[in-house]
Amino acid sequence: MKLKSICEVEGVEAAGIKEGKYGLALIKASGNAAAVFTRNRVMAEPVRLMLNRQDSGRLDGVIVNSGNANVFTGEQGYRDAERMAEIAAEALGTSPELIGVASTGVIGRYLHIDIIEDQCNRIKDSLASDEKSGDDAAAAIMTTDLYPKQAISKRKGFTVAGITKGSGMIAPNMGTMLGFIYTDAEVSPDDLKKALLLATERSFNRVVVDGDTSTNDCVFLTATGLKGKQNFDEFYSALEEVCISLAKQIAEDGEGATKFVEVSVTGAKSEDDAAVIAKTIVGSSLVKTAIYGEDPNWGRIIAAAGRAGPEFDPLKTSISISSGEKTVILEEKGVIKADDKVNPGALAAAKELMKGKNLKILFDLGDADFKATAWGCDLTEKYVEINGKYTT
Repeated sequence: MKLKSICEVEGVEAAGIKEGKYGLALIKASGNAAAVFTRNRVMAEPVRLMLNRQDSGRLDGVIVNSGNANVFTGEQGYRDAERMAEIAAEALGTSPELIGVASTGVIGRYLHIDIIEDQCNRIKDSLASDEKSGDDAAAAIMTTDLYPKQAISKRKGFTVAGITKGSGMIAPNMGTMLGFIYTDAEVSPDDLKKALLLATERSFNRVVVDGDTSTNDCVFLTATGLKGKQNFDEFYSALEEVCISLAKQIAEDGEGATKFVEVSVTGAKSEDDAAVIAKTIVGSSLVKTAIYGEDPNWGRIIAAAGRAGPEFDPLKTSISISSGEKTVILEEKGVIKADDKVNPGALAAAKELMKGKNLKILFDLGDADFKATAWGCDLTEKYVEINGKYTT
């Protein structure tokens, strides 16, 4: 999948600015819309605002600020979120009720609404549908991200494209940190919601960087409808493709990460069982640190699976690690394979394989035919350094 601008979608215009830690993205796109939000009980004020306004099933645009999360800011924070909608509505010539609002950054600080208004006024006239404008919007929403995250899927007759940000505080319980996805297919609000919920569950909800669910998680999906009605299954396939690409980019850019990890669980009794086990393995601090240390300690993998919740017979399981080109079997149907007493050199081969930057963990439960994949990264000293002094 080529990484290109959301402005490839007909009917989408964007602009963005990034000045130090403060950034602002403004995206204009009118049409049916759906959204999903964090389940953290401590919700950001823009999330509360959007939950109160999402029933319309339409959006004309979104405004997103970085550098301040507007969380735990009470009535003032809620008024600031309302003001952000007003600022964007004035810039886009629409109603505040048709504006999506999102924030990201430090928790427990009041917004500098004057900075947001100034930045919006300076970029509103540069709204455009070219690739640079989409790139600017993707860069504007970054915080500790090392690079902008974009994805696109072009199908016969329509396009789906999105941007996201996320690097730390990642264990989504609905979607990603911030995500904005667009299509020029004509899709009803109900079908958008149905598609977004499932695509989110199979992508953003299967990413774990550090196990912390953000207060600001949100994903907005808008359909401009300018390419007319399309086959729903084809639309969903494109949407899931974009969401998975964005989710994997978040995992690859995990704070302090040196390795990208994909965990595939097969042979499960249900997709939900497979997903829970995959997320538990990829989210385990012990598994993450073993990957960082290039230590093929597969006992940590099966121990994580065992505490995930779903029932399975350990003696039916098989565990392998793979670089994509080479694979080493660690245990098979309850029989240890990576032990120098029974297979000299297997542990050394596994350790050598783990030196790569991309690692796959293959875990087969041996029970049925359901499967799921989750994504994450290793856990390093750099993560502690980044987050130990995040506000200072």
